[in-house]
Amino acid sequence: MKKAIVIAVAGGSASGKSTVVDEIYHALDGKDVIVIKHDDYYKDQSTLTMEQRRLTNYDHPSSLENDLLIKQLKQLIKGEAIDKPIYDFKNHNRSEMTQHIEPKKVIILDGILVLEDKRIRDLCDIKVYVECDEDIRLIRRIKRDMEERGRSFDFVISQYLTTVKPMHHLFVSPTKRYADIIIPNDFSHVVGADILIEKIKSVIKA
Repeated sequence: MKKAIVIAVAGGSASGKSTVVDEIYHALDGKDVIVIKHDDYYKDQSTLTMEQRRLTNYDHPSSLENDLLIKQLKQLIKGEAIDKPIYDFKNHNRSEMTQHIEPKKVIILDGILVLEDKRIRDLCDIKVYVECDEDIRLIRRIKRDMEERGRSFDFVISQYLTTVKPMHHLFVSPTKRYADIIIPNDFSHVVGADILIEKIKSVIKA
């Protein structure tokens, strides 16, 4: 099999990264695409209490097991299957289950910090940053975390102010300079996503 194309999609929390990734996935019919979420590589916290897990700074690079991600990414690039970890957001911990993934033509990495580690950047063929207004991201995050992750309103706000916002400015936003493509997503990302999709299709056919 021809070497896989690796695409990193970064951006602030609730900027619309996953929406862009989903559109790429469906535009390519999904058959040739693997989506790997950086969140699934949060470190195992089984030795911590639930309260300690809740207080973990999940927006700091040290919360992620990048060594494992890089190892498994290299395996996929070489055409080898992997058993990827799965993160359980309700328990603030890595699940006991894993997901078996077979290699495919396109590998998409989705996560706020996927461009922060140079080792990951060096494995990527296309690097994307999804840009979005801070207030809009906060509103989206409140809605998502309360509806999908079982968080309380007070918890979401506290986490945003203590870790999400400061870590965004310290670690996430600076990675925009590494992006090959920046997609604005305050109102619509259609044009940017379409250009990216056509670029991916042309690379696959080359």
